[in-house]
Amino acid sequence: MGKKQARRILDAKEKARPELKGEEGWSRYQFSRQLRLWPDTQLIDNAARIHGSDVDTRKFIDRFERPGLPVVISGIVDTWPAKERWTLQRLGKKYRNQRFKCGEDDEGYSVRMKMKYYMAYMESNKDDSPLYIFDSTFGDHPKKKRLLGDYQLPKYFTEDLFCLAGEKRRPPYRWIVIGPARSGTGIHIDPLGTSAWNALISGHKRWALFPPHTPKHLVQVQRTEGGYQTDEAVMWFHTVYPRTLAATWPSDCKPIELVQGPGDIVFVPGGWWHVVLNLDTTVAVTQNFSSTTNFPVVYHKTVRGRPKFAKKWYCQLKVHRPDLAAIADGMDMSQPSGLPSSSSSGSSSSSSTSSSSDSDSEDSGVGNPTKPKVKRKRKHTSSCESHSDSSDEDDSCCRGSPSTSSKRCR
Repeated sequence: MGKKQARRILDAKEKARPELKGEEGWSRYQFSRQLRLWPDTQLIDNAARIHGSDVDTRKFIDRFERPGLPVVISGIVDTWPAKERWTLQRLGKKYRNQRFKCGEDDEGYSVRMKMKYYMAYMESNKDDSPLYIFDSTFGDHPKKKRLLGDYQLPKYFTEDLFCLAGEKRRPPYRWIVIGPARSGTGIHIDPLGTSAWNALISGHKRWALFPPHTPKHLVQVQRTEGGYQTDEAVMWFHTVYPRTLAATWPSDCKPIELVQGPGDIVFVPGGWWHVVLNLDTTVAVTQNFSSTTNFPVVYHKTVRGRPKFAKKWYCQLKVHRPDLAAIADGMDMSQPSGLPSSSSSGSSSSSSTSSSSDSDSEDSGVGNPTKPKVKRKRKHTSSCESHSDSSDEDDSCCRGSPSTSSKRCR
């Protein structure tokens, strides 16, 4: 590795994880040597699986989305151009000088690295929990937005109610995700009650998902056992996962476990705790969504967590989905939403205490783990990642004039 590459990589690491002092801090636990990942160990896989050609959209909603059950879907990614175009070699060549987000600094600003440097980093790193490309702005960039043409929305997830409010207003919702072994996303619940899908193009991911009623304290790594790696997926599997195998673990909080392989799409219903660890180098795309099915919970949480955005969204719902606006009118916001959030203090949601972890989580979807730091709002609003709830655009939608962007939503 050249000096310039090493300097750029070190700079990104110091900005993203300043609490890890030097290389010793990044590899303190020697997970690159001690952990057996894939395919050297037998892993549990007890998730439901379907083939896209065997289940139509109505059956999918009835069997999985409405009851809120995770499932692995095959047979959809096979036709995507991404299957051929998103190899590490082609991505590294086509986007070599484009910067992708691989973390955040202490003030909440994105830490970005050119693809050519990140590729070099992936090949050589021995970090316990490596930097992870988790970029939600690729669709807004003049060159990176070409990636949008390499995949299609899976047939089960074409409905996107947040789209009604417009791209500039809506919360971040789609990410390209690239990372080496041991990178991943720590235990979390996706924001605002949204559901998510994660399509894996290459590599293998290990998942553990817990039902919504699972108490937060049961699934989170304690600071005393995780240190500076408390929020990392690799530390979760090192400390918490063994406890899930013990006889003392509550039977109704047993995880659904799975190994996601190339071409698999994982559906994560809203409210489910989940943690995702890359077993080898992976490339994926993931999106969060609000649909007719999960609308009651999502709207409730959005009113609580993003009230200004909720008002704009409601205006568009009145024009384009009056049936859902009527449901919103009948909601009692003094009652719980019915699903927990990552900021909850117990096993049930009280929706009265929304925090940034309920509106900015990233992996499923992967939601990147939220750092326990106070973040300053970004001043510019050029991307989904820095969207603002206080838009100066008029409220013509409330008077019955639909916006152009809303016409494209399904």
